[in-house]
Amino acid sequence: MGFFTVPLNSEFDKEAFNSGNQILDRYLKEIANQDIKRKLASCFVHPDLDSNHITGYFTLSNSSIPPEMIPYKLKKKLPRGYQQIPVTLLGRLAVDVKFQGQGIGKLLLFDALKRSFLATNAIGSYAVVVDPTDENAEQFYKRYGFIWLPDSGKMFLPMKLINILFENPA
Repeated sequence: MGFFTVPLNSEFDKEAFNSGNQILDRYLKEIANQDIKRKLASCFVHPDLDSNHITGYFTLSNSSIPPEMIPYKLKKKLPRGYQQIPVTLLGRLAVDVKFQGQGIGKLLLFDALKRSFLATNAIGSYAVVVDPTDENAEQFYKRYGFIWLPDSGKMFLPMKLINILFENPA
């Protein structure tokens, strides 16, 4: 099963990456390698085929949310007594400005969802959670079915829906 991305490593030119968002750019350039070494997050990049330039990246890590954050119609199907519900955090997703508008963001998102879904075979995860940085990010995630977690500023997509995308590939 192929992926659109590969794990971040030293062969890629992080310094040239510019998404137009200083926080996302700084993370890739200054923090990502430390998070990888400390096992705090995994970072996946899509390289430009003609160079070692990174066209986009995303990070994944384990996380959890309190059950109170889950909308009632979904929460009522969960077993009672859990203090936290395991989720996968799609912590960052960014596309270099030179490659924006070419569908790379969508491909990065689907790659992240695929990796998250496959990981559920080994580690439980109820959903993929994102924390949109601005209104553009919010609209992007809404387009792909993410819904708001009440009073949190976070959005999520239940693994049950992600399962539909990847369980029976054509």
